[in-house]
Amino acid sequence: MTDTLTPTQARRIALAAQGFTRARPASVAGRHVHRVMDRLGVLQIDSVNVFARSHYLPLFSRLGAYEPALLDRVFLSRTTHYVEYLAHEATFIPIEDWPLWRFRMDDFRRRWAGEESWMSSNARTLQWVQDELRARGPLRPADLRADAPRERGTWWDWDDVKLALEHLWRTGDVAISGRRGFERTYALAEHVIPDAIRSQEVSRADAIRELTRRAARSSGVATQSDLADYYRIRDRAAVAGSIAELVDSGELEPVQVRGWERGGRPLAAWRHRDAVLPRKVDAAAILTPFDPVVWFRDRALRAFELDYRIEIYVPAEKRRFGYYSLPVLVGDRIVARVDLKSDRATSTLQVQSAWWEPQARPGDAEQIAAELRLAAAWQSLDRVSVSRWGDATEALHGALAAGAGTGASVRRHVHARESPA
Repeated sequence: MTDTLTPTQARRIALAAQGFTRARPASVAGRHVHRVMDRLGVLQIDSVNVFARSHYLPLFSRLGAYEPALLDRVFLSRTTHYVEYLAHEATFIPIEDWPLWRFRMDDFRRRWAGEESWMSSNARTLQWVQDELRARGPLRPADLRADAPRERGTWWDWDDVKLALEHLWRTGDVAISGRRGFERTYALAEHVIPDAIRSQEVSRADAIRELTRRAARSSGVATQSDLADYYRIRDRAAVAGSIAELVDSGELEPVQVRGWERGGRPLAAWRHRDAVLPRKVDAAAILTPFDPVVWFRDRALRAFELDYRIEIYVPAEKRRFGYYSLPVLVGDRIVARVDLKSDRATSTLQVQSAWWEPQARPGDAEQIAAELRLAAAWQSLDRVSVSRWGDATEALHGALAAGAGTGASVRRHVHARESPA
């Protein structure tokens, strides 16, 4: 008989799987970072830096205020346990997982193998880039740009050199050996990935089954689409076959979640055998839009009633919620979204807009205010200011003002979308 879960139970299982039922440590060390990565599997990288770059936020959401340099040491040092690859979008992954992604590398290679493909048309550029990396070791794109021969005309167009690096990274010939600031440093894969790891052979079927298993563990309870999206596996038949094998082995258990439907019919879902249903979730956290809890928009809407769209590319006058609004978790609910900006010149965390979500309840403002004060401290900012754009701003300003003695000072500011009056 298939178990039936309520929407609340499904949310709690999902949040527990993502580490939101663990108490935040008093002091964050490398072992805490590794523990979070063990739960998430991947950490998505993003360049937007209005408040903080996206990959710094999942650790803050789960661990609280930590030294951002710790992330740099753990993920970007030459002795790191992690490397970058397209395991969702661009993400940090455990370096020992490199062989799991050979099927994706091979897919890219096959896709670009035709005579009319970019790689075939730019074979000399690709070879020159690899020769430079072999001779000189890890290089930034700027290093290659400075030394590229110019007499070849468009063959040495800078865009082609940069594209060559990106193509070689996707096919696994090149790996990212670190970053300087946010700029990637590239090297031959053999100079980054240990031979013992690089030489491992994992079949496509075995890799997809293992990734499906990990997605199920990180999700707690999930549909087939949820599991496929976690690692962006497009081969839905392979995911379906992996689910069937994992059910047969007892690792996945079929369940139904009330309200998880499509076209009026229940969606098939599965619960990982290690998933825990907590009695309650006490967490409060500011999430990045690229947090695994909400990064698959269909799941975010189905599980949390969060209808989310990134508005970075929407003209300012047409934005509904703000440039880069961040979902806010209180308990087992997404209750609000806030558009934050770290204004370094005035040492102020600006709440540029704030909006309630359908699952908001009275009293949520106080917990959000505490997280905003913590976010300001994390970013070494002295003040929090709140605009008047959004239906949650009054409550947040009041809650921040009431607790002003416990952290950053608070004030109001006018956002461009507001009337100064």
